[in-house]
Amino acid sequence: MLLGMNSGIFLLMRGRRRDAFTLIELMIVVGIIALLAVIALPSFLRTRQRAQNAKFINALRVASGAFDMYAMEHSSYPADVNRAIVPPGMAPYFGPSLDWTASTPIGGQWDWDKDVFSFKAGISVVSPAVSQQQLLDIDAMIDDGDLFTGHFQDKSSGRYTFILE
Repeated sequence: MLLGMNSGIFLLMRGRRRDAFTLIELMIVVGIIALLAVIALPSFLRTRQRAQNAKFINALRVASGAFDMYAMEHSSYPADVNRAIVPPGMAPYFGPSLDWTASTPIGGQWDWDKDVFSFKAGISVVSPAVSQQQLLDIDAMIDDGDLFTGHFQDKSSGRYTFILE
C-alpha cells in the first residue's frame, strides 16, 4: 500500500506544469540579446559620429559667418588670440549658438588664427578628441577629403584649421 501511495505522489509531481525557464533557455535568450547588441552597436556608433560631425560643421559655419560679418563691417579680421579666448569685438557676432570658450563638438578648443601658418584668417580646433578617420570624414563633408589641401587642413600636429582667407 505504501508503494502504491508513493507511485501516486510521483505521478502527481510528474504531471505538474512547469512555470519557470530552464537555465539553458535563459542562456539562449541572453545569447540572442548579446548577438543583437553586437550587430546594432556599430550602426549606433556611426550614427552618433555622423551627428557629431554635422554639429561640428554647423558650429564651424556659424563661426565662419561671424568672422566674415565682422570683417565686412570693420574692413579687417580681428586680431589673433590664443585658444578658447574670444577675439576682441566678436562676442556679439557669435550669438547664443556658439560658445567660443567651450569645447568644440569634436573635443579640443577653438582658436582664432590671423596671419599665421601661411594664410590670412582661419578658425582652428586644437587637440580634437576624435580619430584621424573622423577628421577625414569631416574634411570630405566640407571640401575635398584631404587634410593637406582645401579649406579644412591639418596645419600642425593637433591643429586643424578651416581657412577663411
